[in-house]
Amino acid sequence: MAITASMVKELREITGAGMMDCKKALTATDGDMDKAIENLRENGLAKAEKKAGRIAAEGIVATDISADGKVAAIVEVNSETDFVAKNDTFKDFVAAVAKQIATSDVADVESFMDSAWAEDTSKTVKEQLASMIATIGENMNIRRFEKINTDGVVVSYIHAGGKIGVLVEAKTEASVDDVQECLKNVAMQVAALNAKYVSDKEVDQDYIAHEKEILTVQAKNEKPDANDKIIEGMVLGRIKKELKEICLLDQVYVKAEDGKQSVGKYVEEFAKAKGVSLEIVKFVRFETGEGLEKKEENFAEEVAKQMGN
Repeated sequence: MAITASMVKELREITGAGMMDCKKALTATDGDMDKAIENLRENGLAKAEKKAGRIAAEGIVATDISADGKVAAIVEVNSETDFVAKNDTFKDFVAAVAKQIATSDVADVESFMDSAWAEDTSKTVKEQLASMIATIGENMNIRRFEKINTDGVVVSYIHAGGKIGVLVEAKTEASVDDVQECLKNVAMQVAALNAKYVSDKEVDQDYIAHEKEILTVQAKNEKPDANDKIIEGMVLGRIKKELKEICLLDQVYVKAEDGKQSVGKYVEEFAKAKGVSLEIVKFVRFETGEGLEKKEENFAEEVAKQMGN
């Protein structure tokens, strides 16, 4: 397979490895991007765990939570431009979408689109979206949502005007007001450091086994004369470090004064000080445009096209 410059550029953006190393990896794997990433990792030339989705589409993430913190919804609605995403009409529509999801029993986007629009039941959500597109003059898409119903509480956090939205669910007998401060801080942590799991108990064992395979090859390449016990120690140490980065409760709490306190320890100490039980059980993190590619056009050509030149 011919290795193109764009393939090399894409691999370099994903892994941060050098251009020649990327080209060699792609050549060795016959252009298979995922295998090329693993090849670079095995040789200690990249840290990426997998191909990252490119953040490209515009729009916003919004949340809606009941007053008692028992029911919450998070939704992402996309637009073509950031200009529209900042438009009050667009933001009001997204807020209404989030509220309707939170107060209805729809299970997926398809059924939601076919349901009646709460603010005007004479039309469906799909028809209201079409009306918004006609009004704003730009394509829009209700991309995804998630809803949480809990016996505990849910708190949300919106970052950068809707670029990132987070829900954090906790098991507790306390009211949402009692634990709001703690859960809001945890939600900010999720927004900032993008954890993949609440704790290492959630990590799939197949994922661990696959990581061990890659890290074992990497360790042997670094220390070809080391015995199996040393290699195993290196691999386990790196696995532990990686889990600390991707598991929320094991991450270093970003507001820790000593720079060492874990999120889990912070939650534990907060609960003790308040005299309540508090356990983080789930989080949802949406980042606008996650995994979507945005069409790239030359601005001058686009203007000329619109002017009919």
